[in-house]
Amino acid sequence: MPPAAIIDTGAIIAIVDADEFWHHASLDALASLELPLLTTEAVLTELFHLIAARNLSIANAWKFVFSGAIAVRSMADSDLPALRALMAQYKDRPMDFADATLVHLAARESLSVILTVDHDDFETYRIAGRKRFTILPARAAK
Repeated sequence: MPPAAIIDTGAIIAIVDADEFWHHASLDALASLELPLLTTEAVLTELFHLIAARNLSIANAWKFVFSGAIAVRSMADSDLPALRALMAQYKDRPMDFADATLVHLAARESLSVILTVDHDDFETYRIAGRKRFTILPARAAK
C-alpha cells in the first residue's frame, strides 16, 4: 500500500514524549492513518537534535524510527533547487530546511496529509504552489 501521509518533527516528538501537550492527539492521528508515513533525513536530524536538547529519551525516538511507522525518503542533488526555491518563497515565515523537504516530498509523492503540530506553518505552505495540506491532528485550543 502506498504511503498515505507525511510526518513532521514535532509530531514525532509528541508521539515519543508522553508529557508533550500534543501526545494523545498525535497518537490518535497516527492510529487513523495507513503506515508507514513518509519523512526525510532532515526531519530525523531535527528530531534527534531536539530530543537531545530537551533531554528526552533517545531510545524512545529510535524505537519509533524502527517501529515501521515511518519510512525515510531521500533528497537528491536534483531536489536542491526546489528546496532553495521553497525556502525563498516562504522566507517571511521563515521556512526551515526540514519543512522545505516535507513540502517538496508532498509534491513529489502526491501526498497532502501531514501529521504535524506546526499548524501555523503548514496552513501557510502550499503543495506545488497550490494545494493546501490536510493537517492532523486538528488544531487544539491551548
